[in-house]
Amino acid sequence: MDRIFIYDTTLRDGSQAEGVSFSLQDKLAITVKLDELGIDFIEGGFPIANPKDESYFKEVKSLSLKHSKIASFGSTRKVGVRTEEDKNVNALLFAETPVVTIVGKSWDFQVTDVLKTTLDENVKMVTDTISFLKSRNREVFFDAEHFFDGFKSNRGYALKVINEACSAGADVIVLCDTNGGSLPDEIATIVEEVRKSNKCILGIHAHNDGDLAIANTIMAVNKGVRQAQGTINGIGERCGNADLCSVIPNLVLKMEYHCLHNDGLRKLTEISRYVYETANLLFRTNQPFVGSSAFAHKGGLHINAIQKNKVTYEHINPESVGNKRKILISELSGSATILSKTEKFNLTHDTALLRSILEEVQNLENKGYQLESAEASFELLVRKKTGKYKSFFELEGFRVIVEKRENGLPITEATVKINVNNTQELTASEGSGPVNALDTALRKALERFYPVLKDMKLLDYKVRVINPRSATAAKVRVIIESKDKENVWSTVGVSENLIEASWQALVDSIEYKLIKEYEAKQL
Repeated sequence: MDRIFIYDTTLRDGSQAEGVSFSLQDKLAITVKLDELGIDFIEGGFPIANPKDESYFKEVKSLSLKHSKIASFGSTRKVGVRTEEDKNVNALLFAETPVVTIVGKSWDFQVTDVLKTTLDENVKMVTDTISFLKSRNREVFFDAEHFFDGFKSNRGYALKVINEACSAGADVIVLCDTNGGSLPDEIATIVEEVRKSNKCILGIHAHNDGDLAIANTIMAVNKGVRQAQGTINGIGERCGNADLCSVIPNLVLKMEYHCLHNDGLRKLTEISRYVYETANLLFRTNQPFVGSSAFAHKGGLHINAIQKNKVTYEHINPESVGNKRKILISELSGSATILSKTEKFNLTHDTALLRSILEEVQNLENKGYQLESAEASFELLVRKKTGKYKSFFELEGFRVIVEKRENGLPITEATVKINVNNTQELTASEGSGPVNALDTALRKALERFYPVLKDMKLLDYKVRVINPRSATAAKVRVIIESKDKENVWSTVGVSENLIEASWQALVDSIEYKLIKEYEAKQL
């Protein structure tokens, strides 16, 4: 099985995405996760760019990495500066990483109009820097910036830059589609041309401005590239980079290349969601391979076929990338759907109960509920129908007050009165809004009785107007996504009153958590 080396630049290119800012601890934690995945090379950042990256290269030495090599990233020496005196180059040495990645120009236009120097001087900047770093026992990767645009503009010069870089001792020549505008057939043709004259190991670094970064990366590998670069979830500047969460499984499962160490592929979904959460980005539910909807089935015919043979509507086994199959509940559902979603309740022979559940689902969806996005609420519904529901508290009432003071921000206070095993609890809490205040007050009331709720938190809160023509009297649907140390689940509420809809979803979320812990004998 041929080997393709994976080079991750989430911590450098990924951090350049709009709205993304990793702390030092974030970068170190992601490094550990990438190592567990089995990534070959992890690009940590610019040693000279900022104190955080400088600290990263000091701290990362204390990590006991099993597979990954850390790479520092920087540019060639500056125009007219001796390599050994260049601050950027020396910072790369001081980082003491086993791998150094150097970026240099390979497009003549960029040399003359951006660097404002001659084509020959640019080549010397590249070769001087590589030779200097190789003399200091570093593994050197050369990122040929704007290579594909450069090749199309001036084929001879683009090839000269990378061929001289190879002669200077570069271990890998990385062909960069920096502007992300190349097409797969162009990538294929140019990589084939490069291989005729360049004997170095080749890499590919594709940006996604044409929504083709993954396709271009796969095409480059198909034509002989042996190092694939990208980021987890494709995060990066502008439209992002090649998404390693798609690149890797395509290479491994479809093209039978060896990429990750051991059983790393099964950790792919986990690290995808970890990076989303660390970067404070919303999950992309329809993301191929690792998205929560990547193996979600809704239509009754599809579900019936899936139950007979999974390959009818799935191109791979979801478990191979650490994901799982989802059978969605909606008004489109048939009895096959209900059966597949209620296996643990053993309803196979109770056709009347199955019909009753299906009718209830259809009635709720007609009222505006969306159970396909709220599987925890669906499970609670089934439990109530089958007599396997357990109540942990009773609501005696709640009140929410929003007060606007002169020249001040609105202040929201919620009061909740509940009863747990004949013990009444009354709590009040302030929040940034009515739902936050209500959530905080309810948790405060319950945590004395059920401490396990402390490890549960709200991940996402969505509101959708169902019948907008009714204007301010319209119904709203609230979807709440919650998580604990092990699982993520969603619940739903519907009402003309936003606070009531939110309350329904909040209560379902907490009840689902408590039932789960009760059955695991944690309560």
